[in-house]
Amino acid sequence: MNITVVGLGYVGAVAVGALSKAGHNVLGVDVDQGKVSSFQKGVCPFYEPELSDIISAGLAAGRLRFLHLDEVKGSLGEIVLVAVGTPTQAYGGTDLSQVYSAIRWIKERNRGRAVVVMKSTVPPGTGLRLMAEELADSQLGYVFNPEFLREGQAVHDWFHPDRIVIGGEDAAATALAKEMYEGIEAPVLVTDVTSAEMIKYTANAFLPTKISFINEIASLCDRVGANVDDVARGVGLDPRIGSSFLQAGLGYGGSCFPKDTRALEFLSAVKGYNCELLRAVINVNNRQRLLPIQVLQEIFESLKGAKIALLGLAFKPNTDDVREAPALDIARLLVELGAEVQAYDPKAMETARPLLPEGIELCNSALDALRGTRAVVLITEWEEFIRLPWEEAAKLMAEPRFVFDGRNALDGRALMSLGFTYRGVGRSGPKWDTP
Repeated sequence: MNITVVGLGYVGAVAVGALSKAGHNVLGVDVDQGKVSSFQKGVCPFYEPELSDIISAGLAAGRLRFLHLDEVKGSLGEIVLVAVGTPTQAYGGTDLSQVYSAIRWIKERNRGRAVVVMKSTVPPGTGLRLMAEELADSQLGYVFNPEFLREGQAVHDWFHPDRIVIGGEDAAATALAKEMYEGIEAPVLVTDVTSAEMIKYTANAFLPTKISFINEIASLCDRVGANVDDVARGVGLDPRIGSSFLQAGLGYGGSCFPKDTRALEFLSAVKGYNCELLRAVINVNNRQRLLPIQVLQEIFESLKGAKIALLGLAFKPNTDDVREAPALDIARLLVELGAEVQAYDPKAMETARPLLPEGIELCNSALDALRGTRAVVLITEWEEFIRLPWEEAAKLMAEPRFVFDGRNALDGRALMSLGFTYRGVGRSGPKWDTP
């Protein structure tokens, strides 16, 4: 198939690479000339495992091209996939200006029949409005085909999805969208457009709900002397609940969960429904990133002048994405309280640098970040940090050698045996009293 992908952000970049690897002829377009030039050289402007390799392979095979929107001439192909941004507006709604601009650009350049496959996350009801307001007088079909890609595992997720959801009102358009995934084994669910839009928002709100729920339980565990690891394991063995997203910690971040949970809560308010559960999920998540600040203030009489290390800046491992990352808020609060902060992340240093407050020292390694500090906050559970030579780290740090494990990723008892003071999230009770 001949496919044009409009928007070369995270989703669009994964789409062009994966579609070209699947054997399609793909054109990637964007308004950002710098981004286009980077892709033309085979350089992905952000970190995602395997992605640069498959983009380079697509370019070398002649199945993949990149152009600025103004350079595009001729047919856009049978499918035009839209993967532009849908950021949250100040009042809480979703900014759809890029979506409308993309649809109008496609209409202006389209020659003959084609199907618009909307990958951008849009509020329920958007597709019907686009079909009625923008596409009614065109030869363009329309389907909504949400992505369920996990950052750090996106290429794998494209080729091994849990499900493929296609929302459409036209059988021919839906069939063409299904053809795009030929060769991929996964359940295919075909729905109306609005239901497909709602599936995406529901998934991206339900998983944060599990995260906030287990974080509420972790807070209660600390008060009653229970261990949240055991509690999560015990309830997660129930197949009705499952173990995924039951890891207590500093809460969720990234480009999807915060934005989409807020958008769904806002949509419920606009429609006259007070969704208390989603509001609680958001509030709990905001509270979680304050935990290390609260604990550090308990440990130290004052944080003024205290040297503190932050391990991890990305919102999760295997990405350089710092959007809505807890590390940014934690760093700002520590600086405001007068702490001297040293930080390190294996991939996210440059993306985080312009967003961090002045005075943060970005270090060349995890051990450099720990040098001379009295406390460390593990924010992102990179494997590098879990396997850190903590015995060596103990020699670099000063008393009380306090470790706040914001992801419950470390062996607390082993750290205590090395002379560290250790605190996790919801890790209370006898198991953690002594090494």
